[in-house]
Amino acid sequence: MNTRSATLIGSISILLWGTLALMTRWTDARIPPFQLLAMTFTLAWLLMQTRWWLRGESGVRFLRQPLPVWLLGIGGLFGYHLFYFIALAKAPAAEAGLIAYLWPLLIVLLSALLPGERLRTAHILGAVLAASGSALLLINNDTGFSDEHSLGYLAAGACALIWSSYSVLSRRFSSVPTDTVGWYCAGTALLGLVCHWLFEQTVWPEHSLQWVGIIGLGLGPVGIAFLTWDIGVKKGNIQLLGTLAYAAPLISTLLLILAGEAQASSRLLLACVLIVGGSMVAGIRLSQRWKLKIPKNSGSA
Repeated sequence: MNTRSATLIGSISILLWGTLALMTRWTDARIPPFQLLAMTFTLAWLLMQTRWWLRGESGVRFLRQPLPVWLLGIGGLFGYHLFYFIALAKAPAAEAGLIAYLWPLLIVLLSALLPGERLRTAHILGAVLAASGSALLLINNDTGFSDEHSLGYLAAGACALIWSSYSVLSRRFSSVPTDTVGWYCAGTALLGLVCHWLFEQTVWPEHSLQWVGIIGLGLGPVGIAFLTWDIGVKKGNIQLLGTLAYAAPLISTLLLILAGEAQASSRLLLACVLIVGGSMVAGIRLSQRWKLKIPKNSGSA
Protein backbone atom coordinates (compact mmCIF):
# COMPACT_ATOMS: atom_id res chain seq x y z
CA MET A 1 0.00 0.00 0.00
CA ASN A 2 1.44 3.39 -0.99
CA THR A 3 1.54 6.50 1.18
CA ARG A 4 -1.30 8.29 -0.60
CA SER A 5 -3.71 5.34 -0.28
CA ALA A 6 -2.86 4.88 3.41
CA THR A 7 -3.41 8.60 4.06
CA LEU A 8 -6.82 8.46 2.37
CA ILE A 9 -7.78 5.43 4.45
CA GLY A 10 -6.61 7.21 7.62
CA SER A 11 -8.76 10.22 6.75
CA ILE A 12 -11.85 7.99 6.99
CA SER A 13 -11.29 8.03 10.76
CA ILE A 14 -11.50 11.82 10.80
CA LEU A 15 -14.89 11.70 9.06
CA LEU A 16 -16.16 9.07 11.48
CA TRP A 17 -14.88 10.96 14.55
CA GLY A 18 -16.86 13.93 13.26
CA THR A 19 -20.04 11.96 14.07
CA LEU A 20 -18.91 11.27 17.65
CA ALA A 21 -20.68 14.22 19.32
CA LEU A 22 -24.04 13.63 17.62
CA MET A 23 -24.04 9.89 18.28
CA THR A 24 -22.98 10.44 21.87
CA ARG A 25 -25.87 12.90 22.25
CA TRP A 26 -28.23 10.20 20.99
CA THR A 27 -27.00 7.74 23.61
CA ASP A 28 -28.23 10.06 26.40
CA ALA A 29 -25.96 11.41 29.12
CA ARG A 30 -27.63 9.18 31.75
CA ILE A 31 -25.70 6.14 30.52
CA PRO A 32 -22.53 5.93 32.69
CA PRO A 33 -19.33 6.63 30.72
CA PHE A 34 -17.52 3.39 31.57
CA GLN A 35 -20.62 1.38 30.71
CA LEU A 36 -20.78 3.19 27.37
CA LEU A 37 -17.08 2.52 26.89
CA ALA A 38 -17.53 -1.20 27.54
CA MET A 39 -20.58 -1.46 25.25
CA THR A 40 -19.11 0.42 22.29
CA PHE A 41 -15.70 -1.26 22.39
CA THR A 42 -17.39 -4.67 22.66
CA LEU A 43 -19.23 -3.86 19.44
CA ALA A 44 -15.95 -2.81 17.86
CA TRP A 45 -14.42 -6.15 18.85
CA LEU A 46 -17.41 -8.03 17.44
CA LEU A 47 -16.99 -6.08 14.20
CA MET A 48 -13.43 -7.34 13.92
CA GLN A 49 -14.57 -10.85 14.84
CA THR A 50 -16.97 -10.68 11.87
CA ARG A 51 -14.10 -9.67 9.61
CA TRP A 52 -12.05 -12.63 10.78
CA TRP A 53 -15.01 -14.99 10.40
CA LEU A 54 -15.53 -13.88 6.79
CA ARG A 55 -11.87 -14.64 6.16
CA GLY A 56 -12.22 -18.07 7.74
CA GLU A 57 -10.06 -17.45 10.80
CA SER A 58 -10.44 -16.69 14.51
CA GLY A 59 -7.92 -13.89 14.82
CA VAL A 60 -6.05 -15.74 17.57
CA ARG A 61 -2.78 -15.46 15.67
CA PHE A 62 -2.85 -11.68 16.14
CA LEU A 63 -2.58 -12.16 19.90
CA ARG A 64 1.09 -13.10 19.52
CA GLN A 65 2.51 -9.63 20.07
CA PRO A 66 5.22 -8.37 22.46
CA LEU A 67 4.22 -6.63 25.68
CA PRO A 68 5.11 -3.09 24.45
CA VAL A 69 2.54 -3.49 21.66
CA TRP A 70 -0.22 -4.28 24.17
CA LEU A 71 0.81 -1.47 26.49
CA LEU A 72 0.68 1.00 23.61
CA GLY A 73 -2.55 -0.29 22.05
CA ILE A 74 -4.74 -0.82 25.10
CA GLY A 75 -3.06 2.02 26.98
CA GLY A 76 -3.75 4.40 24.12
CA LEU A 77 -7.42 3.50 23.64
CA PHE A 78 -8.37 3.06 27.28
CA GLY A 79 -6.07 5.77 28.68
CA TYR A 80 -7.41 8.43 26.36
CA HIS A 81 -11.03 7.73 27.28
CA LEU A 82 -10.26 7.43 31.00
CA PHE A 83 -8.65 10.88 31.18
CA TYR A 84 -11.30 12.33 28.86
CA PHE A 85 -14.02 11.33 31.34
CA ILE A 86 -12.03 12.86 34.21
CA ALA A 87 -11.52 16.06 32.22
CA LEU A 88 -15.24 16.45 31.53
CA ALA A 89 -16.06 15.78 35.18
CA LYS A 90 -13.52 18.24 36.61
CA ALA A 91 -13.55 21.09 34.08
CA PRO A 92 -16.03 22.89 31.79
CA ALA A 93 -16.63 20.88 28.64
CA ALA A 94 -15.59 23.64 26.22
CA GLU A 95 -12.20 24.28 27.79
CA ALA A 96 -11.55 20.58 28.43
CA GLY A 97 -12.42 19.77 24.82
CA LEU A 98 -10.12 22.51 23.54
CA ILE A 99 -7.14 21.17 25.49
CA ALA A 100 -7.88 17.52 24.66
CA TYR A 101 -8.07 18.37 20.96
CA LEU A 102 -4.47 19.53 20.91
CA TRP A 103 -3.55 15.97 19.88
CA PRO A 104 -3.57 16.68 16.11
CA LEU A 105 -1.10 19.52 16.60
CA LEU A 106 1.06 17.31 18.83
CA ILE A 107 1.04 14.61 16.14
CA VAL A 108 2.39 17.07 13.59
CA LEU A 109 5.15 18.19 15.95
CA LEU A 110 6.05 14.82 17.52
CA SER A 111 6.18 13.05 14.16
CA ALA A 112 9.30 15.07 13.33
CA LEU A 113 11.12 12.82 15.83
CA LEU A 114 10.46 9.72 13.70
CA PRO A 115 13.22 8.35 11.45
CA GLY A 116 13.03 9.77 7.94
CA GLU A 117 10.58 12.53 8.88
CA ARG A 118 10.99 16.27 8.45
CA LEU A 119 8.83 19.03 9.86
CA ARG A 120 8.21 21.72 7.25
CA THR A 121 7.21 25.32 7.83
CA ALA A 122 3.97 24.66 5.94
CA HIS A 123 3.00 21.91 8.39
CA ILE A 124 3.58 24.17 11.40
CA LEU A 125 1.66 27.08 9.86
CA GLY A 126 -1.19 24.82 8.75
CA ALA A 127 -1.45 23.22 12.17
CA VAL A 128 -1.57 26.61 13.92
CA LEU A 129 -4.29 27.87 11.56
CA ALA A 130 -6.34 24.70 12.02
CA ALA A 131 -5.88 24.84 15.80
CA SER A 132 -7.19 28.42 15.79
CA GLY A 133 -10.28 27.28 13.89
CA SER A 134 -10.88 24.46 16.36
CA ALA A 135 -10.57 26.91 19.25
CA LEU A 136 -13.39 28.98 17.79
CA LEU A 137 -15.61 25.90 17.76
CA LEU A 138 -14.68 24.53 21.17
CA ILE A 139 -14.63 27.54 23.46
CA ASN A 140 -17.10 30.34 24.14
CA ASN A 141 -16.13 33.98 24.11
CA ASP A 142 -17.50 34.55 27.62
CA THR A 143 -15.57 31.78 29.37
CA GLY A 144 -12.00 31.51 30.54
CA PHE A 145 -9.61 29.12 32.19
CA SER A 146 -9.81 28.88 35.98
CA ASP A 147 -7.37 27.49 38.55
CA GLU A 148 -10.19 25.62 40.31
CA HIS A 149 -10.46 23.36 37.26
CA SER A 150 -6.72 22.64 37.07
CA LEU A 151 -7.18 18.88 37.62
CA GLY A 152 -9.58 18.72 34.69
CA TYR A 153 -7.21 20.74 32.53
CA LEU A 154 -4.34 18.39 33.39
CA ALA A 155 -6.50 15.38 32.53
CA ALA A 156 -7.44 16.95 29.20
CA GLY A 157 -3.77 17.60 28.52
CA ALA A 158 -3.10 13.95 29.28
CA CYS A 159 -5.72 13.04 26.65
CA ALA A 160 -3.88 15.04 24.01
CA LEU A 161 -0.51 13.60 24.97
CA ILE A 162 -1.75 9.99 25.16
CA TRP A 163 -3.49 9.96 21.79
CA SER A 164 -0.77 11.85 19.93
CA SER A 165 1.87 9.55 21.46
CA TYR A 166 -0.19 6.48 20.56
CA SER A 167 -0.54 7.70 16.97
CA VAL A 168 3.13 8.57 16.51
CA LEU A 169 4.52 5.51 18.32
CA SER A 170 2.28 3.25 16.25
CA ARG A 171 4.64 4.06 13.37
CA ARG A 172 7.41 2.37 15.35
CA PHE A 173 5.30 -0.82 15.38
CA SER A 174 4.42 -0.71 11.70
CA SER A 175 5.12 -4.44 11.40
CA VAL A 176 2.20 -5.19 13.74
CA PRO A 177 -0.88 -6.06 11.63
CA THR A 178 -3.86 -3.70 11.90
CA ASP A 179 -6.04 -6.69 12.86
CA THR A 180 -4.38 -6.51 16.29
CA VAL A 181 -6.48 -3.39 16.92
CA GLY A 182 -9.43 -5.75 17.32
CA TRP A 183 -7.78 -7.17 20.43
CA TYR A 184 -6.97 -3.65 21.64
CA CYS A 185 -10.72 -3.05 21.55
CA ALA A 186 -11.37 -6.27 23.47
CA GLY A 187 -8.91 -5.26 26.19
CA THR A 188 -10.37 -1.76 26.39
CA ALA A 189 -13.90 -3.15 26.67
CA LEU A 190 -12.81 -5.48 29.48
CA LEU A 191 -11.13 -2.67 31.43
CA GLY A 192 -14.19 -0.48 30.89
CA LEU A 193 -16.43 -3.25 32.23
CA VAL A 194 -14.26 -3.68 35.34
CA CYS A 195 -14.33 0.09 36.00
CA HIS A 196 -18.09 0.08 35.47
CA TRP A 197 -18.56 -2.66 38.06
CA LEU A 198 -16.34 -0.81 40.53
CA PHE A 199 -17.56 2.76 40.13
CA GLU A 200 -20.97 2.88 38.40
CA GLN A 201 -24.50 1.55 38.40
CA THR A 202 -25.88 0.04 35.20
CA VAL A 203 -28.37 2.15 33.25
CA TRP A 204 -29.85 0.45 30.18
CA PRO A 205 -31.10 2.42 27.14
CA GLU A 206 -34.81 3.19 27.29
CA HIS A 207 -35.59 4.02 23.66
CA SER A 208 -34.47 3.10 20.13
CA LEU A 209 -32.51 6.28 19.45
CA GLN A 210 -30.17 5.44 22.32
CA TRP A 211 -29.50 2.04 20.82
CA VAL A 212 -28.89 3.68 17.42
CA GLY A 213 -26.31 5.93 19.05
CA ILE A 214 -24.59 3.07 20.87
CA ILE A 215 -24.47 0.81 17.81
CA GLY A 216 -23.39 3.72 15.62
CA LEU A 217 -20.53 4.56 18.01
CA GLY A 218 -19.42 0.94 18.24
CA LEU A 219 -19.34 0.42 14.48
CA GLY A 220 -18.12 3.86 13.38
CA PRO A 221 -16.10 6.27 15.59
CA VAL A 222 -14.96 3.41 17.85
CA GLY A 223 -14.95 0.43 15.47
CA ILE A 224 -13.95 1.22 11.90
CA ALA A 225 -12.23 4.49 12.84
CA PHE A 226 -9.51 2.86 14.94
CA LEU A 227 -8.75 0.35 12.19
CA THR A 228 -8.43 2.94 9.43
CA TRP A 229 -6.44 5.25 11.73
CA ASP A 230 -3.97 2.46 12.43
CA ILE A 231 -3.35 2.08 8.70
CA GLY A 232 -3.02 5.83 8.24
CA VAL A 233 -0.53 6.50 11.03
CA LYS A 234 1.61 3.47 10.16
CA LYS A 235 1.82 3.83 6.40
CA GLY A 236 0.47 7.26 5.48
CA ASN A 237 1.49 10.91 5.73
CA ILE A 238 1.17 11.22 9.50
CA GLN A 239 1.82 14.98 9.63
CA LEU A 240 -0.87 15.73 7.07
CA LEU A 241 -3.27 13.39 8.88
CA GLY A 242 -2.56 15.23 12.12
CA THR A 243 -3.52 18.55 10.58
CA LEU A 244 -6.52 17.18 8.67
CA ALA A 245 -7.82 15.83 12.00
CA TYR A 246 -8.90 19.36 12.87
CA ALA A 247 -11.76 18.83 10.42
CA ALA A 248 -13.42 16.51 12.98
CA PRO A 249 -14.79 19.30 15.25
CA LEU A 250 -15.98 21.15 12.15
CA ILE A 251 -17.85 18.09 10.86
CA SER A 252 -19.22 17.53 14.34
CA THR A 253 -20.55 21.07 14.60
CA LEU A 254 -22.16 20.97 11.15
CA LEU A 255 -23.93 17.71 12.00
CA LEU A 256 -25.20 19.17 15.29
CA ILE A 257 -26.56 22.18 13.37
CA LEU A 258 -28.33 19.94 10.85
CA ALA A 259 -29.79 17.92 13.72
CA GLY A 260 -31.03 21.07 15.45
CA GLU A 261 -28.60 20.70 18.37
CA ALA A 262 -26.60 23.85 17.57
CA GLN A 263 -26.99 27.16 15.72
CA ALA A 264 -25.02 28.51 12.76
CA SER A 265 -22.94 31.66 13.31
CA SER A 266 -20.28 33.86 11.78
CA ARG A 267 -17.78 32.23 14.13
CA LEU A 268 -18.55 28.88 12.50
CA LEU A 269 -17.82 30.36 9.05
CA LEU A 270 -14.48 31.77 10.23
CA ALA A 271 -13.61 28.45 11.86
CA CYS A 272 -14.38 26.68 8.59
CA VAL A 273 -12.03 28.98 6.69
CA LEU A 274 -9.22 28.46 9.23
CA ILE A 275 -9.60 24.69 9.40
CA VAL A 276 -9.89 24.09 5.66
CA GLY A 277 -7.23 26.69 4.90
CA GLY A 278 -4.86 25.23 7.47
CA SER A 279 -5.32 21.75 6.06
CA MET A 280 -4.61 23.01 2.55
CA VAL A 281 -1.47 24.84 3.70
CA ALA A 282 -0.22 21.71 5.46
CA GLY A 283 -0.67 19.73 2.25
CA ILE A 284 1.29 22.11 0.03
CA ARG A 285 4.30 20.46 -1.64
CA LEU A 286 7.34 22.66 -1.27
CA SER A 287 10.72 22.33 -2.97
CA GLN A 288 10.76 18.54 -2.70
CA ARG A 289 8.00 15.97 -2.95
CA TRP A 290 6.88 14.54 0.41
CA LYS A 291 8.10 11.02 0.96
CA LEU A 292 7.89 8.66 3.92
CA LYS A 293 10.22 5.75 4.56
CA ILE A 294 8.12 2.67 5.25
CA PRO A 295 9.95 -0.27 6.90
CA LYS A 296 10.37 -3.16 4.50
CA ASN A 297 9.00 -5.63 7.04
CA SER A 298 5.67 -3.82 7.43
CA GLY A 299 2.77 -6.17 8.09
CA SER A 300 -0.38 -6.15 6.00
CA ALA A 301 -3.50 -4.41 7.23
